[in-house]
Amino acid sequence: MAEPARSESAYPVGLRLSGRRVVVLGAGQVAQRRLPALVAAGADVLLISPSATPSVEAMAEAGEFRWERRRYRDGDLDGAWYALISTDDPAANEAASAEAEARRVWAVRSDDADAATAWTPATGRSEGVTVAVLTGRDPRRSAAVRDAVVEGLRDGSLAAPRYRARDTGAGPGSVALVGGGPGDPDLITVRGRRLLAEADVVIADRLGPRDLLDELPPHVEVIDAAKIPYGRFMAQEAINNALVEHARAGKTVVRLKGGDPFVFGRGMEEVQALAEQGIPCTVVPGISSTISVPAAAGIPVTHRGVAHEFTVASGHVAPDDARSLVDWAALAKLRGTLVLLMSVENIGAIAATLIHHGRPAATPVAVVQEGTTAAQRRIDATLATAGERVKAEGIRPPAVIVIGDVVTVGPEPRG
Repeated sequence: MAEPARSESAYPVGLRLSGRRVVVLGAGQVAQRRLPALVAAGADVLLISPSATPSVEAMAEAGEFRWERRRYRDGDLDGAWYALISTDDPAANEAASAEAEARRVWAVRSDDADAATAWTPATGRSEGVTVAVLTGRDPRRSAAVRDAVVEGLRDGSLAAPRYRARDTGAGPGSVALVGGGPGDPDLITVRGRRLLAEADVVIADRLGPRDLLDELPPHVEVIDAAKIPYGRFMAQEAINNALVEHARAGKTVVRLKGGDPFVFGRGMEEVQALAEQGIPCTVVPGISSTISVPAAAGIPVTHRGVAHEFTVASGHVAPDDARSLVDWAALAKLRGTLVLLMSVENIGAIAATLIHHGRPAATPVAVVQEGTTAAQRRIDATLATAGERVKAEGIRPPAVIVIGDVVTVGPEPRG
């Protein structure tokens, strides 16, 4: 009877090898790549090889598997569930392959894929998901597809929400407090983007990266935090209540904030409100506009020989307001860079106060509106002229104001 032609396709399956015997023949580069995964799977690994690479030898010496320093001999696959055949002896590989066939042991052969009964996929892992790709005789393509899928899972461009826990009603939902960065959607962190892709509900600030919201699937509920009805509640209390309500409904909630949640973002208030209700919250830091926006405008907040420190302050309360917590007199005496957020309305009063307390009137000032976005705009002034320039140019929030000699370090600003 003629031997049936081998099919080029393979049936994919995940082997549960914990506590089960796996025999590895050969301890070269192939074994070095495969052994860590076998050990991680909990397999009872027996390595048979007269020599080994330094990495494999170190694993054996650490007790991660048993190593018999000899060549293959008939009977070595007795009791094995799976075999990796990768010696540099073709005759030994052929004999081991024949034994595997006779004993019905699934076996991979590094020297002849067509003679093997199993193929090793290109594998990768991301957040509990194992990706395994098989393309037959094209391992480079397998690796490329694997890399593309894993990268998509990691950066959120490939959406793969979790469903099993939701469908079974297992416990409450969760909240992720995500810093979206300064505005450019490419500047959100990889973890933030991935969590956004897994969300059922997104409660977004107006300063968050709005372009990312357009990428969300239609089933995702997007809530503008500024439009949450709050009646007798303060706006922040209403946001806290919305986070709790959706999480209690079993939803995966992302609170998308601009910049970093803990830099003038009231993020800790939201974390505390959730903790009081026993709702888990993951905090994902974001790229703060205090550094990224000046950088996008060509301004380093520190520079050798110019500034050895930078200070960040909020100017949403005027210097003469009793509610202000900023020691403007102390800031005026510093020689380094001063970065101001939420200060467009009060920049005139802030500049006058800094000058009054000793900061030179000629100190350079740069105002960067909507930094990192397509609408980014920069104007330059001095402390003496900043208030007038901001009004004359019609600058509006969001804008970051940089005060200090670092403003003039970079190339001449355009426009």
